[in-house]
Amino acid sequence: MLLIVGYIIICASVFGGFAAGGGHLGALMQPLELLMIGGAAAGAFLVGNGGNAIKGTLGALPTVMKGGGYTKPMYMELLALMYDILAKVRKEGLMSIENDVENPHDSPLFSKYPNVSKDHHIVEFMTDYLRLMVGGNLNALEIENLMDLEIETHHQEGHLPATIIASVGDAMPAFGIVAAVMGVVHTMESVGIPPAELGILIAHALVGTFLGILLSYGFVGPLASKLTQNLEASTKVFQCVKTTLLASLNGYAPAVSVEFGRKVLYSTERPTFAELEEHVKGPR
Repeated sequence: MLLIVGYIIICASVFGGFAAGGGHLGALMQPLELLMIGGAAAGAFLVGNGGNAIKGTLGALPTVMKGGGYTKPMYMELLALMYDILAKVRKEGLMSIENDVENPHDSPLFSKYPNVSKDHHIVEFMTDYLRLMVGGNLNALEIENLMDLEIETHHQEGHLPATIIASVGDAMPAFGIVAAVMGVVHTMESVGIPPAELGILIAHALVGTFLGILLSYGFVGPLASKLTQNLEASTKVFQCVKTTLLASLNGYAPAVSVEFGRKVLYSTERPTFAELEEHVKGPR
C-alpha cells in the first residue's frame, strides 16, 4: 500500500509541479521514449543475469507490495511455538518431538500457530535443527556453525534480487540519455523545418533524459531498497530461532531460551518481557 502511495506522491509532485508552472503534460507523453528506455533496461536485465537470478528476481518483486509480514504478533507466535516445543522436550525428552519435527503440518504443536506454520522457510529451518538435536550427534558449537552458514547463504541468495534491481535502476539514466541522443539525431535530420516544429522535436528528445532519471530514482531504485529491508527482516527470524535453540542446547530452561530469542529482535517488533511471558504461559 505504501508503495502505491509513494508512487502517487512522486507523480503528483513531478507532473503536478510541471503543469502548475505552465507546462503542457502532453509534451511529456512520449511512448517511444518509454519503449527505448524500458526495452533497453529489460534487455540488459536478461543479458546480465542467468535463469535462476531472473526467476528469483521476478519472484521477489511481488513481495515489495505485501512486505515481509514479520510483525510483533507473528514473533510472539514464533516464540510461543518454540516455548511449547522446548517445554515438551524438557518434560518428555527429545524423542517426544520426533513426530512433530517429521510432520510439522500434522503436528498439534505447529497447528496452534498458523502464522508461523504457513511460512515454510521458518518451519523448515526450525525442524531441520530440531531433527539434529533429536539425533544427538552434534554439539552446540557444531550446530551454531551450521546455522551461521545457512543464514549466510540465505542472506546472499536473498540479496541478489535487490542487487539486480539496483543495477537496472542505475542504468536507466544512461538509457534515458541514449533515447535523448536518438531524439537529437532525429532533430538534426529535420533542421529545415520551421523553428516552432524544431522546438517540439528538441523538447521530445529531452523527455528521454527526464524519464530515465525519474524511472531510476523515483520508481526502480526504491524497489531495491525495499527488497533489502524485507531480506533483513526475514534474516532476523532465522537469528531468533537460532538463538533460542542454542540457548536450549546450552541447558537453559524454555522460558529463558525464548527470552534469548526475544532479545535479538528489532525494537519495533520486539514484545516486552511481560507480554511474552503472558503469551507463552497464558491461555492461547
